[in-house]
Amino acid sequence: MSVTVSTRRRVGKTALSLPVFGMGAAHIGELYAKVDEADSQATLQAAWDSGVRYFDTAPWYGRGLSEHRLGGFLRTRDRDQFAITTKVGRTLHRPKDPKTFDRAPWTGGLNFEVRFDYSYDGIMHSYEQALQRLALDTVDALVIHDLDVAYHGPERQAAHEADLIGGGIRALQELKKSGDIQAYGMGINTNQALEEVATKVDLDFCLVAMPYTMLDHASLDRGMKTCVDRGVSVIIGAPYASGILVTGSGSGAMYAYGKASPEVQAKVKGMEAVCAAHKVKLPVAALQFVLAHPAVASVIPGAAKPSEVQQNVAALSVEIPAAFWADLKAQGLIASNAPVPGAGK
Repeated sequence: MSVTVSTRRRVGKTALSLPVFGMGAAHIGELYAKVDEADSQATLQAAWDSGVRYFDTAPWYGRGLSEHRLGGFLRTRDRDQFAITTKVGRTLHRPKDPKTFDRAPWTGGLNFEVRFDYSYDGIMHSYEQALQRLALDTVDALVIHDLDVAYHGPERQAAHEADLIGGGIRALQELKKSGDIQAYGMGINTNQALEEVATKVDLDFCLVAMPYTMLDHASLDRGMKTCVDRGVSVIIGAPYASGILVTGSGSGAMYAYGKASPEVQAKVKGMEAVCAAHKVKLPVAALQFVLAHPAVASVIPGAAKPSEVQQNVAALSVEIPAAFWADLKAQGLIASNAPVPGAGK
């Protein structure tokens, strides 16, 4: 692999460049399990000590907890030494009864209700709230978060899209023009959103959580190709398909933020057999696979422990034999035209 943790790639047609490797901060918002405060800070310190200088978070992660923890760590560092992205489209508010408030789907997190708002005022309010939680006066880029019919249903989705097109996108354009941010993008969870929603407005990048991984890349000739054709960069937010490509197959394996189906389990078992034959670790292959795509500017796997960050960083420098990728393609486990590391050398 010809990249390191400090290698940078340009985002779309902007002047912003990001390290190819960053850290996603959803897990320190206590997604699957509670994370002790000391452990969250130790994880961020391990990332910093490993050379990680790009961090991504969101108001949604832990209902504000992730931004608080990340901002508390970064505010003491020189601002020109790191890049940070957060998300807009949700505002946080005190619940009517904090004692009975349900924080689901977060295992832990904070007691704040979420309101979706993709209008001009909603985007600006979301941005201002995020800066306060982060204790920073700038972020490098903003991401339109979860504008997806799976969250909202068809009727609300149409209304939210109208709000974005009618005003929200103007807020982002104004922030970029004024220099408050250097770029803006859209968070994507499904192939449909990548193909149909992300193409309705001009974007600098898409933050793609599930539609492009080593396990599922049906978007290769569709949504991902559209990004290449439009000059829109991609940041990969879930290189391990939300779990199974780092844990491997098994009864507790997670895929797409839920329990992995028998079909997904079977495909991963096939990949594991190829990994064993070539002495390649599955998460190493998964991380390097997504970075080989020409649209991808950065990958931001999450971590909740120092060891997880260190393992992710180490995966960048592992040499994977070309025969490994050839075997995956020959067995139909990845697409025959999928870009892979080392191709074209």
